[in-house]
Amino acid sequence: MTDSTIVAMGGGGFGDNGLETPLDEHILSLARSARGRARPRVCYLPTASGDAAPAIVRFYSAFARRADASHLGLFDRSVLDLERFLHDQDAVYVGGGNTANMLAIWRVHGLDRILRRAWEDGVVLAGRSAGSNARHRLHRAITSGSAAHESNRANASAV
Repeated sequence: MTDSTIVAMGGGGFGDNGLETPLDEHILSLARSARGRARPRVCYLPTASGDAAPAIVRFYSAFARRADASHLGLFDRSVLDLERFLHDQDAVYVGGGNTANMLAIWRVHGLDRILRRAWEDGVVLAGRSAGSNARHRLHRAITSGSAAHESNRANASAV
């Protein structure tokens, strides 16, 4: 296992206004360090917002000039190999919204397990609001060794 990083934010970041922020720059610097790329690959997971287009646009506005930005929509999924796609990223940024729905959708697509493996391989995981909740629950699941059990408990206790 390589160095693994989770950045959990209660607020701030691109979601507030679509502009570059110090928090976003911090995520990019961690991604550059983790994988050694001057221009990191950063993927946005907008699942918690139902893949809301305005959030996706704000993400690209904030990151496209400084990173190879992409997003992974699960409601109208076009990426076939999720594992390869996410392992090719330097950072995965999870957006806000409904935590319980996001975790349920992730389990249907196997994304909870894929994100765990990506994190273990050094992909920086970051998130705000629901994304922060998911990162916290994923970390607890990783350290306890039971991602499926923890995800189920997270759904029951999501606020």
